[in-house]
Amino acid sequence: MKKTTVILALLAMVSVPVTVNAQPRTRQPQQPMKWEGLADTPQMGWNSWNKFGQNISEELIRQQADAMVAEGLVEAGYIYLNIDDCWHGERDADGFVQPDPRTFPSGMHALSDYVHARGMKIGIYSDAGRRTCAGRTGSYGHEYQDALQYARWGIDYLKYDWCNTENINPRGAYTLMRDALRAAGRPIFFSMCEWGTNQPWEWAADVAHSWRTTGDITARFSGNAPQRGWGQSVLQIIDQNAPLRKYAGPGHWNDPDMLEVGNGMSVNEDRAHFTMWCMMAAPLILGNDLSNMTDETRAIILNKEVIAIDQDRLGVQGLRYKSENDIEYWFKPLVDGDWAFCILNRTEEPVDLTIDWQDFNLTDDEVSGLSTSFDQITYTVKDLWNTSVNTGRRNRIVTTAKPVSVTVPGHDVILYRLTPQSSK
Repeated sequence: MKKTTVILALLAMVSVPVTVNAQPRTRQPQQPMKWEGLADTPQMGWNSWNKFGQNISEELIRQQADAMVAEGLVEAGYIYLNIDDCWHGERDADGFVQPDPRTFPSGMHALSDYVHARGMKIGIYSDAGRRTCAGRTGSYGHEYQDALQYARWGIDYLKYDWCNTENINPRGAYTLMRDALRAAGRPIFFSMCEWGTNQPWEWAADVAHSWRTTGDITARFSGNAPQRGWGQSVLQIIDQNAPLRKYAGPGHWNDPDMLEVGNGMSVNEDRAHFTMWCMMAAPLILGNDLSNMTDETRAIILNKEVIAIDQDRLGVQGLRYKSENDIEYWFKPLVDGDWAFCILNRTEEPVDLTIDWQDFNLTDDEVSGLSTSFDQITYTVKDLWNTSVNTGRRNRIVTTAKPVSVTVPGHDVILYRLTPQSSK
C-alpha cells in the first residue's frame, strides 16, 4: 500500500464520529461497612480486665461463664463473656496468632464452644499496635489473619485497643480491622478502644458498634486523673461522656468504659454508677468477680427495670438538663412517651429536695425532639430503686400532678420512670 493511501485511511478512522454515552455510570451498591443488627441497643456482658487484669486462664473464664448462668445474668441480658488482654501466645509459622498454651491449653475454639453451649457469646481482645497494652502479640500487619482466626474460633466480639501505635493512623487502623472482620464472614461486634483521643464519635459510626470516649475507669467515684489518662473516676468519666449524646444511637454507641460495680465502692456509689451508665445508654459490661458477689451487688446489676432504661429501643442517650450545687437533673426519653428522670447527688452528704415538675418542661432539641410537657401531661412516677419517695406509704401511687419530696443520699441517685397517665 502506498504511503498516501495509509495516511488517508488513518484520517478516515479519526474522523469517524464516536457516540458518547451521556448517562452517568451508576455505582454498584456497597455492602454494609460493618456487621449490622448487632448493636440495636448497647451491648451487655462481662469482661475480665477490671477485676483480674493479666491473671486470666481458661479455668477462670469457664468459672465466670457458669456464674453468669447461675446468677441469672444471661437471662437479664448479659450475653457477652469477653476475654481481655493476656490470652495471647505467639504466632505460628504461617503468622496466625495462637492462645497462650500455659493458660489456655485447650485452645480458643474449645472455650468458645463452652461459652456458646451456655447460651452466651464470647469476646476476645486485640490491639491495633505491634503489641497489646500488656506487651502481648498485637494485630498490626496481621489484621486479616487475626479476623479470620477469630471467625474460625467462633468469636462474637472484638475489643480493639490502641497501645503501641506510634505513627499509625487511627481512622485507617480501625477501618482496616472493620474490613477484615467483614471479610472473615462471621458477624462480630466491633468495640473500638482508643480512649477518645482522636474524637472517634465524629467519624466511627460506620466503622464500629461502639467507641470509647474516655480513659480507663477505676473503682473510685470521685476525684480526678489526667484528662485522657489512667484511673479516672466515675464522675470524671460522666463529665466527659455527657456532652457527646448526639453521636450515639442504635448501632453506634458512646462507651464510657466498663462497670466497676462490685469492685470496692460503696453500695450508694455502685448504684449511682450503674444508674448513670443506664441513663447515658452506655454499654453494660460488668467487671467484677461474678462467682463471689454480695447481695447488694447482685441487686444492682440484676435490676431489670433499670436495665430497661439502658436497653430502651428508642436509643437516646440521656440529657443532663440542669446542675445546681453538685445536684444534677437528668432526663432520658423512652419508647411510648415514657421518660427516665434521675437526680444525681455528687456530694457526700444527703440532700432533701422538692421536685416541682413544672420546673422541667423541656424539649430535647438536640437529639429526639421530644418534650416532657408536664404542663399538659400527667405522668405516673415509678421509683426504680424503691429508695426515695418520702410519702410514708410505700404503695401510694405518685404522679406529676403535685410536687414530690425526696431525699437523695450522698454519692447516690434517685431514678424514676415516668409513664403518661393523662393529658390535661
